Amino acid sequence: MSISPALKTDIPALVQLINSAYRGEGAKKGWTTEADLLDGTRTDEANLMDLISDPQTVILKYTDDADKILACVNLQKQDNRLYLGMLTVSPELQGTGIGKKLLVAADDYAREHGCLAVFMTVISVRSELIAWYERHGFHKTGEVKPFPVGEKFGIQKQPLEMIVMEKKLTDVNAR
Repeated sequence: MSISPALKTDIPALVQLINSAYRGEGAKKGWTTEADLLDGTRTDEANLMDLISDPQTVILKYTDDADKILACVNLQKQDNRLYLGMLTVSPELQGTGIGKKLLVAADDYAREHGCLAVFMTVISVRSELIAWYERHGFHKTGEVKPFPVGEKFGIQKQPLEMIVMEKKLTDVNAR
């Protein structure tokens, strides 16, 4: 098992993994599904190509011994903070600690790049997911954002909004 930056050649496997964990019937095997809230795809090859091509962005992948991608997370440096998005674990492996390992890797990456905090947006009605992030050091900032409009982000089955959560990194030089 290892964590490393994803490459452009990983994009097809990442698209399949991310969409399988967030949308559709297969996503309901895991607890992080958005299938009851959104239709459509979570991401596509063009979106991931844009992310991987951005010098301020890295997608970390978690692979097994056969180099199969089991999980990933999107990290984008924004000034002195790191945006964490699309934390994805294969639905069959959710609850095994892989997500926690990716959060630790994100914190390490943030510190290595001089970031003072890690932040994210979470759909406000995802109380179980919000509670999971709170157990891992994130707190609600009180900031609320509208859910992005357009099919690119999914077709809403109900009105949605995003809350901003953040974790301060107390010592940017610590590991």
